[in-house]
Amino acid sequence: MKKTLSAVLKYFFLTAFAVGFLYPFLWMLSGSFKPDFDVMKLGLFSSHFTLFNYDLVFGRIPILRAFLNSLIVAMSVTATVIVFGSMVGYALAKIKWKGAGTLTVFLLFTMTLPFQLTLIPLYTMVVKFGITDNLLGLILPNMLTAVSVIMFRQFFVTIPDSLIEAARIDGCGELRVIFNVVVPLSKPAVVTVGIITFLTSWNDVLWPLIVIRNRYLMTLPQLITVFVLGGQAESHLGAELAASVLLAVPILVIYSFFQRYFIQSFVSSGVKG
Repeated sequence: MKKTLSAVLKYFFLTAFAVGFLYPFLWMLSGSFKPDFDVMKLGLFSSHFTLFNYDLVFGRIPILRAFLNSLIVAMSVTATVIVFGSMVGYALAKIKWKGAGTLTVFLLFTMTLPFQLTLIPLYTMVVKFGITDNLLGLILPNMLTAVSVIMFRQFFVTIPDSLIEAARIDGCGELRVIFNVVVPLSKPAVVTVGIITFLTSWNDVLWPLIVIRNRYLMTLPQLITVFVLGGQAESHLGAELAASVLLAVPILVIYSFFQRYFIQSFVSSGVKG
C-alpha cells in the first residue's frame, strides 16, 4: 500500500512539473491563433481563433527567405564543426604528442570567455575579408568550436586503441581511421555536437545583427527581432507569438528525433574522460 501511494505521489508531482513546464509553450502556440484582445487570457482555448497573425507575419517580412538563410547557415556550420571538431578531438585523444594536454586545458579555458570579448577583433577580421552582408560572414567564424572538440575528445577516449591500431595495420591513414572507424562508432557524440551546434547557430541573433544589413540575407531570429523591436509588428502580441512559433518549430522537430542520442552522449562522456 505504501509503495502504491508513493508511486502515485511521484507521478502526480512529475505530471504537475511537466504541465508547469509545458504550459508557457502551449500558451504561446494558442496565443498565436488568437486576436489581440484574447491573447492575454491565461486559458488555452478561445472562440475567436484566427490566422490573421500568421498572415501579418508572412505579409510584412520575407520569413521564408529568412528561414532558408538560417537553414543554410546552421547546416553549413554544423557540418563543418562535426568534421573539424572530430579531427581535432581525435588528435587530442588518440595521437601522442607534446602539448596535447596543454591544448585541452586551453580549450577548456576559452569556453569560460564571453563571446563579447572577441566580438570586436572577430568583426574586424570579417570586415578585412570583405564578407559582411554575406552568409559566409556567419559561417566561417563558427566552423570550429571548443565545445565540439572537447566533446569529441571525451568520447574518443573511450574507444579501444586496439581498433585504431588494427585499422592502421590494414593500411588506413589517420583520416580514414577517423571517418571510417572512429566517427561511425561515435554516433551519440556526433548527434549531440550536431544538435548543440545547430541550435546555437539557429538561435544566434547578436552576430547576425552586426554582420548582416541586407533584409534578404537576414537569418530567421534576426529578422524576427527586427520585426518585433523595429515596429513592424505594430504591438500585435499575437503576431509576435506567431513569429516565435515559426522560430521554435524546427528546433522542436530536430530535438524530438535525436533526443535519445543526445542523452546517451552526455551520460557516456560524463562518466569517462
